[in-house]
This record gives sequence, structure tokens and C-alpha cells, in this order.
Amino acid sequence: MMKMTVEVHWEREDAVFTDKRYSRAHIWRFDGGQVVPASASPHIVPLPYSVEANVDPEEAYIAAISSCHMLTFLSLAAPKGIVVESYTDKAIGVMEKVDGKLIVSRVELKPTIVYAGGQPTSVVEAELHHLAHEQCFIANSVKTEIQVAA
Repeated sequence: MMKMTVEVHWEREDAVFTDKRYSRAHIWRFDGGQVVPASASPHIVPLPYSVEANVDPEEAYIAAISSCHMLTFLSLAAPKGIVVESYTDKAIGVMEKVDGKLIVSRVELKPTIVYAGGQPTSVVEAELHHLAHEQCFIANSVKTEIQVAA
């Protein structure tokens, strides 16, 4: 069993709070020392009570899915002798109401991969994406539909 630790910290500052007119800005502190400014999304909480420049939980969720898929893809490509030069994913998450609840219902991964040497066939690349999806810890932990666009 592995255990991960993340500290999430928010302070009221001088806001009244009970009127809901308080900043949603907070920080995420990871065990490796990284500190990430976070906030509610301006799509959910209007400015100035959210901070558009900060990462919101929904974006982080989409990034975690994309990152996990990529890392799994790379780990599967390497032993097959497929050398990946770069991997860029412009993932898109969709939030909608399902059964009366607002959820991230779908994430579409749109990876662009540059290979060193020969490009694998589309069949081999599709199989790597399929296996990456099957083995990704995050994908195995969520009910969000995850699609890889070819």
C-alpha cells in the first residue's frame, strides 16, 4: 500500500464569511515541496471571489488523468523499443449535470506524440493507448468516461 499526502490550506483573512463574499484562493502543498496556488473555478464562483490564474480542482483532475495516461503510455512504449521524443496532450474535460449532480462526466485526451526514429503503426499506437488506459491508476479510480482521440 502507498500513502500520499497533500496539504490544502485556506484562510479567511478579513472577510465576513457568512455572506459568502470571501476569497476561494488557497494553496496545495505537496510532500515534495511544491506549492501550487489553487482556487475555485471562475465558472463556479464569480470573480473576485475566485482567482482565474490559480489552478482549480476540476483542472487538476483533468491534468491528473492526462498525466497518468501519459506516464503509463511512456512506460509501455519504452520496453517495446518505441522512443518517444515528446508527448503533448491538450485534454478537455466536460462538466454537466448527471442524475441532478454536477460532475466531470467526460475527459477527452488529445495527445500529440513525436517519436525518434520510426513512427509506430497506428495499430501499435492505439494498442499502447488502450493498455495505458487499462493500467492508469487514476483512470481505474474514477467513473468519468475517458476517451483518447486519435
